[in-house]
Amino acid sequence: MDNLTLKQLRYFEAVAQHRHFGHAAAACSISQPAISVQIKELEQILGQKLFERTSRQIRLTAFGDIFALRVRDILQALDDLTDLARSSGDELTGALRLGIIPTIGPYVLPKIVNNFSGAFPQAELRIRERQTGMILQDFADGLLDAALLALPISEPSLVETPLFEEEFVLVRGKQDAEKPVPNGNLLRQMRLLLLEEGHCFRDQALDFCGRPVSRSNDDMDASSLATLVQMVASGLGVTLIPQMAVQLETSATEVSVVRFPEPRPRRTIGLVWRQNSPLSAHLTDVAECIRKAIA
Repeated sequence: MDNLTLKQLRYFEAVAQHRHFGHAAAACSISQPAISVQIKELEQILGQKLFERTSRQIRLTAFGDIFALRVRDILQALDDLTDLARSSGDELTGALRLGIIPTIGPYVLPKIVNNFSGAFPQAELRIRERQTGMILQDFADGLLDAALLALPISEPSLVETPLFEEEFVLVRGKQDAEKPVPNGNLLRQMRLLLLEEGHCFRDQALDFCGRPVSRSNDDMDASSLATLVQMVASGLGVTLIPQMAVQLETSATEVSVVRFPEPRPRRTIGLVWRQNSPLSAHLTDVAECIRKAIA
């Protein structure tokens, strides 16, 4: 058997992750024919098919599933060796892959990027915006070094470092600006507009109202906080948004924004990374950098 190359393993990992040769090629910055040739050569070396190809989709074969697990471990070990070399220096260097959820990213990234560049001039910040569940899978796949999330995550393999707390505010129509502010129980009786399933902020809002996480198909959901605010402005209901989103999402919209009475809904934002990350010492400094940027 000819020797496998790391390049082939990384291309295989990309196709296994994206389940699409074109998307995998784009992620690897090569052409689709080139990545297809590499996968074909890899299958010839192994003497096994790795993917089942149809006109509509690509999926791993039974052997491909087992092979993918081994490849993920190999590539993670290789990345850890690289990180170990990076961590041995006094300064953080190279690319830092940071995951961030959509209810945080648009509102803090400019400040974070500016502070990061000043604090770690030899490092490059690479942002990956995903929902929490996808970010946790990215950690498992070795695609992230750290992530900015709403805590707690409660994953034994991850370190959680709280950075700050922020409140949720109520967004309702301008015509309701003078009405009393409802508490969670009263909000339960109103038409509450929420983010679609998969967003942790949705579950946090429902928890404040004491409503079940699963709702009927008649409810209207949105994929972004911006859309939620526009739906409120159109008279479709009320919504909750985090304090950090207020200025950007409501400044040019005909809505009323008010704080809740105590106990106010809130969330804890923190930085998360793998327990065994060789970059742990530097990531503690990154967490402090982010805390200062957002504060």
